Amino acid sequence: MARRVLVVDDEKEIRAVLRGYLEADGNVVTEAATGADALERALATDGTAPEVVLLDIQLPDVDGLEVLRRLRRSSDVFVILVTARTEEADALIGLSTGADDYIRKPFSPREVAARVRTLLRRVRVPGAGIEVDDGVLRFAGLTVDPARREVVVDGKQLSLSALEFDVLRALAGSPGRVYSRSQLLEEVWGYDFFGDERVVDVHIRNLRKTLGDDAADPRIIGTVRGVGYKFLLQPEVKP
Repeated sequence: MARRVLVVDDEKEIRAVLRGYLEADGNVVTEAATGADALERALATDGTAPEVVLLDIQLPDVDGLEVLRRLRRSSDVFVILVTARTEEADALIGLSTGADDYIRKPFSPREVAARVRTLLRRVRVPGAGIEVDDGVLRFAGLTVDPARREVVVDGKQLSLSALEFDVLRALAGSPGRVYSRSQLLEEVWGYDFFGDERVVDVHIRNLRKTLGDDAADPRIIGTVRGVGYKFLLQPEVKP
């Protein structure tokens, strides 16, 4: 089945090049030259909304970061920010705001197409043998339901982005296991991801904030300095 990708850039030539590579991969591509048009297309309710948005930060009306903020109020669409090298700090802010990845200009269209493929074929990571019969991972004060993609902490259901959920799902699937950043990238983003490993740190930081987990004194996600992260809770045992 063809997947839908929205390319947002005010330069017609860039949109045309990316369209060519993405359509060669079998995607259905739409374009937007402004932030307002991007929001309208990304939030369409007629079945044409994209599954991935390639979003340039520098737009003539509403900048890409503001477009991203507005998208995240009601949409969990995958977003890859496209940024000039001088805007790298903005890209990292974008990751904190909910972007899934970023790529720098000048870029290789093949690399962009590969990043899109990686997002579109991400596979949910199966558990590591600790799931109970209904598939729900249960810990003291925390449950993770992979089927419903729901997380409850101390009786309160939380709202996580797709990638935040998948990061938590991977860690919770193997309590105590230390994951390096590259291992999390492989399990959550895909084996052929070749972006910046800092995307892991940003998503962990966002996840901790949502979970109410203090990085200085963590209860749920611990940091193994120089290596990566691990899930600290142990699964509840059914009587």
